[in-house]
Formats: sequence, C-alpha cells, structure tokens
Amino acid sequence: MSVTPAQAARQELKQFKGQLTGPDDSGYQEARAIPGDAIDQHAKFGAELPTLKSTFHLYPIDGAVHDHAPTDTAWSYRDARWASVYAGVDPDPANADLIRQWTVDYFDALHPYSAGGAYVNMMMDEGQERVRASYRDNYARLARIKADHDPDNLFRLNQNIQPAARS
Repeated sequence: MSVTPAQAARQELKQFKGQLTGPDDSGYQEARAIPGDAIDQHAKFGAELPTLKSTFHLYPIDGAVHDHAPTDTAWSYRDARWASVYAGVDPDPANADLIRQWTVDYFDALHPYSAGGAYVNMMMDEGQERVRASYRDNYARLARIKADHDPDNLFRLNQNIQPAARS
C-alpha cells in the first residue's frame, strides 16, 4: 500500500513527538500543545511545498521564557509552547504568486490553532493589526514609550509600533 506525502509527514511528526517524551511522558505537555488537526494541516502544507526552497519550521518555546509575566517585556506570549514560521522561497520571480499564496493559505489554515499573534522578528509586512495582536496588551504602553523617545516615528521600518497620540 502506497503512503501519501501527507501521511509520511504526519508519521514523521508523530516520531518527533515520541522523541519529546521520555518513558514517563516527561515533556509531552509541549507536544500536546499542537492539536492533531493542526498536525494534519502541517502535514498537508508540508506535502504541498510550492518550491524546493520553501519551508516551514516549528520552534519549541520553553525554558526561562515562561518565568516572566506577559507585561515584563514587550513580548507577551509567555504561555505559548510553539512558534511556527512559513517561508515561501524561490529565486525566480515568476513563482512569487505561487509561493505567496501557499504561505497565506498555510497561515490561514493554522491561525485558528494559534495564540493570535507572533514573535515580531519572524514577521514580514503583515500590517498594523498583526503588530498590535503580537504585542497584545503591551501595545499601548509601548506606543506611549515610542511617543516619548521617537515622536517623529523615525524608527518605523519592520513591525512598527506607532507613537501614541499626544494629548
């Protein structure tokens, strides 16, 4: 019986989960943070890579990051266990629409399983709504700080925090 690429990818993810768990299932909490339906989506999109240079990464978020409150730093997703990155890559501009569509579709399929934001260093130009979602309740405080230190918004590239309006 032939195994589809999606089935093979799902099996690989199951084996990866197995590596995270010891005989006493230590570490399995992080693995269970990725629901089965999300794994199915990763397997589906992994099997449909639009180009050989396109990829996706799953990064565990663990360790000291969980020792701080969400408001201790700009990054507030202290309860997150995994981060994912989807990258459509190809040197041929003719594939730009193909890789962009794959990336957008992948994001849309996985977003329901996400915490809602992102680690901003892994974002592209995704708009202010995504920037605000990534900083959550910290955004207003960061915008006030930005208004004090960069009122003209000189540092505005990448995932910009817009200065708060002065009253």
